[in-house]
Amino acid sequence: MRKLMITLLTLFVLMLMGIFSMGIYSHKPPELGLIDGKLSPCPNKPNCVCSEGDTANAQNNIQPLSIAGMEDHIAWANLIDAVRASGGSIQRHSDTYLHATFTSTLFRFVDDFEARLDSTSHLIHIRSASRVGHSDFGVNRKRAERIRLEYDKHSPPRTSRVIR
Repeated sequence: MRKLMITLLTLFVLMLMGIFSMGIYSHKPPELGLIDGKLSPCPNKPNCVCSEGDTANAQNNIQPLSIAGMEDHIAWANLIDAVRASGGSIQRHSDTYLHATFTSTLFRFVDDFEARLDSTSHLIHIRSASRVGHSDFGVNRKRAERIRLEYDKHSPPRTSRVIR
């Protein structure tokens, strides 16, 4: 019985060390940014969602944010407000690209959120991905949807024109 307890305790300690080392590793920033003017596609892992590009799986797809009825700079400012309201830390942004990070409370895992303003299509494309691991239990999808809700909350009412 004592040998079993020591074995279980050892396994538990090794597991905790692995989780903490993943948390430390997640602080190394990946190479992010636009590739040929678009957000990077998601890898074939369930810890990423993206609204554009060739996603490896349907599970990685997410709808972009609509800017229809808003001026670009207002929509972009609303997105920045939504990211901050959702707990994000803006790392880099320009008039058309944004990179923010989100850090988990317990293990300090860092995830990346990116957005690209597409004025031609009246959309803001979004990407949210974990830096480490395989599965994130839907955390990045929930984050992107939380940002969408905040974005909609901060956005002015949109007017629609009826063509007769």
